Amino acid sequence: MKQVDLTNGPITSSLARLAFPIMATSFIQMAYNLTDMIWIGRIGSGAVAAVGAAGMFTWLFNGTIVIPKMGGQVKVAHALGAGNAEDAAAYARGDLQLGIFLSIFFGIICLFFAGPLIRFYKLTDPVVIQQAEAYLMITGGLVLFNFMNQIFTGLMTAMGNSMVTFRATTAGLILNIVLDPILIYGPGPLPAMGVAGAAFATVLAQLVVFLLYLKAIHNEPVIFSRLHLLQKTDPVYIKEMMRIGLPIGLHNMIFASVSMTLARIVAGYGDAAVAIQKVCSQIESISWMTAEGFGSAVNSFSAQNYGAGKKERIKKGYFTAITIMILWGCFTSFLLFVFPEPIIRIFITEADVIPLGADYLRILAYSEIFTCIEITSAGAFQGIGKSLYSSLITVIFTVIRIPLALFLSGTALGLNGVWWSISASGILRGTVMVVGFILVLHRYLKEN
Repeated sequence: MKQVDLTNGPITSSLARLAFPIMATSFIQMAYNLTDMIWIGRIGSGAVAAVGAAGMFTWLFNGTIVIPKMGGQVKVAHALGAGNAEDAAAYARGDLQLGIFLSIFFGIICLFFAGPLIRFYKLTDPVVIQQAEAYLMITGGLVLFNFMNQIFTGLMTAMGNSMVTFRATTAGLILNIVLDPILIYGPGPLPAMGVAGAAFATVLAQLVVFLLYLKAIHNEPVIFSRLHLLQKTDPVYIKEMMRIGLPIGLHNMIFASVSMTLARIVAGYGDAAVAIQKVCSQIESISWMTAEGFGSAVNSFSAQNYGAGKKERIKKGYFTAITIMILWGCFTSFLLFVFPEPIIRIFITEADVIPLGADYLRILAYSEIFTCIEITSAGAFQGIGKSLYSSLITVIFTVIRIPLALFLSGTALGLNGVWWSISASGILRGTVMVVGFILVLHRYLKEN
């Protein structure tokens, strides 16, 4: 494994070498999630609702791991761009130490407080509630592998070596695909574990990815050979990572909290509506997870060039990335608007539930382009150390969803009013994020 220099060479090919494995990894992660939904959907919409409810808390807690992940990713890339391997190793050590601490903390919360957490949604079916608690206890209690994999992903991206993540995640997906039907349905003498089986399949796959990361970093010469995990990290490094990572983490947690609040509103329309929200958010990931992969590449590209002081290269890289993401957004909008029913049928079999999902996907189709350019622009903001700007934009226009959903759902739109609140806020976020970054970039380019 080696570091990749993103500060020299053709911009498009430099971005492509980093972005395409990350985007492929995002596709794999999307397939990873959709595989669970396909198998769980065969159990019924109640099982999907259980996984959706528990998954919201996993998403919320993931917001905390984003703090060291993104702070470490950006500062390691800055240090590597400036040619300072010792600082890069110090940031990586602090990154991993924070990740381990948060893994233990949230693992304990999920193991001992799953019941009170799930009761937040006011689900009505006792079986769904029991399934949700079990899923949260398993995936949350063993969150260590999930959290540490995210930390390693950030460090690999900072080093410009996204192929390690691609290979490890691919292996995890293959294992998950194999284990899901075995653990959920229990063929032959094996017991059928249902939703709990899907949770164990996910955790086992995450464990394999974690072990593959450990194998990849063994004897790595630039960062990990200097890391010394048990050594205390200077608070200065922690403070710098927190400065960059905290706004991103907070906006992720607020985003998740808003989604949880919307889920509670949606739950008023029945457990099937909660299932639709979960399934459609996974389907929409064809757009936003790909954009997050590309945004991560733009983050690392911008960060290394920021550390090297190459301003024009940051500008050209950003506009190259935005052009690609606009094209991708057009493609995903077309899919969601034209083929919503066939897509929904892959995950949900109940005939009365499918139209609800088709409405959701058509409404989301209007915002896909804006979602893609928003996430890419946020990555660029983070790469130049301006994460507070992107986080404020995301938070403001995400929180708007709650009053907008309450208002629109009280009209003739009903449940579709909630979906329109999500789509409309996405359009606003994307527009403001792009304009904001262009203004900040213009000011940065004029600085001496």
